[in-house]
Amino acid sequence: MLKIGVLGAGHLGKIHLKCISQIDQYKLVGFYDPSKETAAAVANDFQIKRFNNLHELIDAVDVVDIVTPTVSHFSCAVEAIKKSKHVFIEKPIVTTLTEAHELIELAQEAGVKVQVGHVERFNPAFLAARPLIQNPMFIEAHRLSQFNPRGTDVPVVLDLMTHDIDIVLSVVNSGIRKIHASGVAVVSDTPDIANARIEFDNGCVANLTASRISMKNMRKSRFFQRDAYIAVDFLKKDIEVVRMRDIETEPDDPFAMIIDLEQGKGKKEIMLDKPEIIHNNAIVTELQSFADAIQNNVTPPVTIYDGYKVLEISHMILEKINSKAYFKPLF
Repeated sequence: MLKIGVLGAGHLGKIHLKCISQIDQYKLVGFYDPSKETAAAVANDFQIKRFNNLHELIDAVDVVDIVTPTVSHFSCAVEAIKKSKHVFIEKPIVTTLTEAHELIELAQEAGVKVQVGHVERFNPAFLAARPLIQNPMFIEAHRLSQFNPRGTDVPVVLDLMTHDIDIVLSVVNSGIRKIHASGVAVVSDTPDIANARIEFDNGCVANLTASRISMKNMRKSRFFQRDAYIAVDFLKKDIEVVRMRDIETEPDDPFAMIIDLEQGKGKKEIMLDKPEIIHNNAIVTELQSFADAIQNNVTPPVTIYDGYKVLEISHMILEKINSKAYFKPLF
C-alpha cells in the first residue's frame, strides 16, 4: 500500500482527499495547508492528520499529491522529487517552461514517477470515444464556465483551455505548424475569454474556445475524420457518433438516411450511434491509474512530458494573445 499525503486542502484538495479514501492502493497519511482555519476544519471534517508543514508531510509519505495554487506547484514538486517521492501534480504542471524543464530533469535523475492532473483524459465520455477517434482532421472545442473568482490567478488559457489542449495532443500525432490566437481580459487582469486555432503538420486543425465569463457552463468537443464525426460532451458525459458507410443497394428501412454521391461514385448511408458509457469518478480513476503506474513500474498515462507540452502550447497561445493591441481589461 502506498502512503500518500495531500498538499493543499482548498476546493479541489478536499475532493482529492475524498477520492483517495476510495482507493485501496493508497493509505492516506494526512495533509498540509498553510491556512490554519482551513486546516483545522479539514482535519475535523475528514478525521485525518494535519501536518504542521509540507516538509514533515513529504518525509512521511511515498506519494505527494500537489493540489496547491499553480504558483507553488514548482517549489512543492522540487522538494518532493529531491526526497525521491512520487508526485501527482494538478494542471497546469507549473508556471513557466523553465520550471517544467527542471522538473523533468529532476524526475529523471531521481527515478520517480510524475503524473499531471489532466483529468478530462479520464472522463467516461472521452474514455468511450477515444478508441473511435482515428486520425481526426478538424477538432472544435468549447469550454465555457460561469465566472468564479477561484482560478483567476492564471489566464483562462492555463485555467480552462489546457484541458482541451491536452485532449487534442492526445489524439493528434503530429507536430505543430502554426498557432493563431486572440483573447480579452474582461473582469480580471489576464484573458478571461480566448480562442486559439492550432494547425498541425499533418493538416489537422483544432479550433479551441475557452471562457470563464459565460452565462452557462459548456464542455463540448467535436472530432471530424474520414467518414465519421464524434461529439463528446464532457459535462453531461455523453457521446454521439455519426458514421458514413458505402452501400450498393438502399436498405429496406424507410427511415434510413442515404446520400447520393457524384455520378458513378455510389451511395453512402448515414448511421447514428451512441456507444455505451461506463460511468466513473474521473479523479478517482486518474489517481488510481497513478498508483497502478507506481506499483507496476510503468509509465503514467499523463506524463510529466505531456504536462510540459500542454504548458508549451499554452504559452505560445498566450504570446499570440499578448501581442494583440486590444488585449486590455475592458472594465
